[in-house]
Amino acid sequence: MKQFIKFMFASFLGTLLTLIVIWVIFLGLIFGMASMAEKQEVKVKSNTVLDIDWKTPIYDRASNNPFEGFDFATMQSNRPLGLNVILKNIEKAANDPDIDGIFLDMETVPAGVSTLEEIRAKLLEFKKTGKFIISYANGYDQGAYYLASLSDEIYMNPNGIILFKGLNAQLAFLKGLLDKLDIGIRVVRGPGNKYKSAVEPLIYNKMSVANREQMEALLNSVWGQLILDISKSRGISLEDLNKAADNLDLLSADKALELKFVDGLSYRDEVVDMLKDKTGKVKDEKLTTVTFGKYTNVKSGKKEKSTRNRIAIVYAQGDIVQGKGEANTIGSETIAGALRQARMNEKVKAIVFRVNSPGGDALASDVIRREVELAKKEKPVIVSMGDVAASGGYWISTNASYIFAEPTTITGSIGVFGIIPDFKGLFNNKLGITFDNVMTNKNADFVDVMKPISDYQYKKIDVEISKIYNRFVNLVASTRKLSAEYVDGIARGRVWSGTDALKLGLVDQMGGLEDAIAYAAKKAELGENYRIREYPVRKPFYQQLIEELQSNAKARIIGNELGAYKTYYDQIQVLKRMEGIQARLPFIYKID
Repeated sequence: MKQFIKFMFASFLGTLLTLIVIWVIFLGLIFGMASMAEKQEVKVKSNTVLDIDWKTPIYDRASNNPFEGFDFATMQSNRPLGLNVILKNIEKAANDPDIDGIFLDMETVPAGVSTLEEIRAKLLEFKKTGKFIISYANGYDQGAYYLASLSDEIYMNPNGIILFKGLNAQLAFLKGLLDKLDIGIRVVRGPGNKYKSAVEPLIYNKMSVANREQMEALLNSVWGQLILDISKSRGISLEDLNKAADNLDLLSADKALELKFVDGLSYRDEVVDMLKDKTGKVKDEKLTTVTFGKYTNVKSGKKEKSTRNRIAIVYAQGDIVQGKGEANTIGSETIAGALRQARMNEKVKAIVFRVNSPGGDALASDVIRREVELAKKEKPVIVSMGDVAASGGYWISTNASYIFAEPTTITGSIGVFGIIPDFKGLFNNKLGITFDNVMTNKNADFVDVMKPISDYQYKKIDVEISKIYNRFVNLVASTRKLSAEYVDGIARGRVWSGTDALKLGLVDQMGGLEDAIAYAAKKAELGENYRIREYPVRKPFYQQLIEELQSNAKARIIGNELGAYKTYYDQIQVLKRMEGIQARLPFIYKID
């Protein structure tokens, strides 16, 4: 028996040691590959074309983890791009004598409309250098065509289509599901918050009149900006653009050519030959290109400024939650800490607060807002709004010195709400589970989701919701120098496009991240004598990798399985996070 135990123990120990050695070797390979990826400098040959083919999601800030989004099953990289890196790369290419032009080689761009606006503005700057931009795709969706429309020449496969049809906002309603499960929902949103419709999927089967009104106004404003930009670039009237969308004319490649949406119907090899001609190569030579991802590792010709002056960019992207948050959420502790670090850093002369959020937890929002208020007392704090900065996203922006937004930014949504679920019917009637309890005080069961909330408890919450709403209104009124009555009239949970928000006085100027940085430098009287410092400070690579392997595995599997339908899963996850009093965008939607 002793011999057997010794043998088993020895076998177990040997297996354990083998696994440890394999794991150490694996980590060594991973870290070695990461180190090589970070240090590998790319050299660009003369007469090179920058090949842009964006297939991974574009966030505001690039990750410094080379394995973020890496699919170990297929050994393929799905690393998300950062708008900050995209803008730097385009500027670098504009000043690079070895880059002759850009090839926009894409059918879709996984980014929000306002993000596309910022990239488009940067590409227009690139064109001013006299370098070319040529676009090609087998077919374009609306986002890709919007970006491609600025090109000197646009080509498409002879059998391709342009999905040009206008904007459609689709909302998912869960009331039918909740009714079948016998789950009750009570909503508290105070008086006058008729546009605060984030709760509507839980209590209605379709949009309310107020929600439909604001959705139509928002989509018309965004669509108007998109076709205005396309009209300027392509010389097609707004009337003809809308007519083409209404009639779905661009489902025909020949019609797209006839209506001057494209300059030619060609196969990809023919466009490559055109690029060869533009870069001085003969047909039999190979076109010299560099991918956008590799170009990130090309050193800029500009020397880094030798200065102690810094402009801090604090990135806040995702839902607002209490605590530290995760990769794509705004944790109040994390972002407030980043703002505090930037405020207390003597080298930081101004702060650009990049906000891309539909809102979330009201208390967490106020924790972040307080840090903005404190920072503004010591140095300029400039907000740059991304695709969305609404409700809690607007709340955390209010105390800024100055606010930039894109024309298509979704903002406003000044309002709050609370949700109280009642699972009694589900457990009693569907599952046969009952509950009973004893209490020391009359309201010790506040809030018990296993039974309906009492009228007294509901009124208590309603009073608090109303207080927070009034505080939100007064906060906007005082920081934006408007009357409380006026703010209440444009608030009530209603969303606005950036264009409308400027007219209403909710933002100060149209512009993107780089405009906000330039304005911050001006307010701090830095001229061009500054360097950029990004916050929150990134975690070490190895820590990010471990978190990526652990926490995001489930999300990756679900995303791979659901594909385009993952948006509905994401909507349910957002609803699950609605705990406590919320300052959140009044709808969950998909624009296609």
